[in-house]
Amino acid sequence: MERSTKGSDQPAAAHIRAYFAAQPPKTRVALRKIRETALAVAPGAVEGFSYRIPSVKLDGKALVWYAGFKNHTSLYPIGDAIRAEYKAELEGYETSKGTVRFPLSKPLPVGLVKRLVKARVEDLRRKK
Repeated sequence: MERSTKGSDQPAAAHIRAYFAAQPPKTRVALRKIRETALAVAPGAVEGFSYRIPSVKLDGKALVWYAGFKNHTSLYPIGDAIRAEYKAELEGYETSKGTVRFPLSKPLPVGLVKRLVKARVEDLRRKK
């Protein structure tokens, strides 16, 4: 069973349910899409919860984290190499070191999320 943090008795799933429940409906919908997309793209991945936000782990390592905010959702970590590779597709989205923000005022770009998560899978496996 995936645990949330060292020493915690509460499974990640319980933390994720509580996190989602605390989000406004529009944010919750976008977060669910990110979650479903990341898990679908990374066979064998499991859910986690750390840094007070949901994550997806692959091969025991953090693959991505995702979070909801009032006006956007965020996907982490999207490093420099991935941002450079997807520069054209990320145009129009706010990015910062390791983060891509998807505004809630637009539909979530599920295809882009898939490509970013796939790039993270490749990145993680390369580092193995």
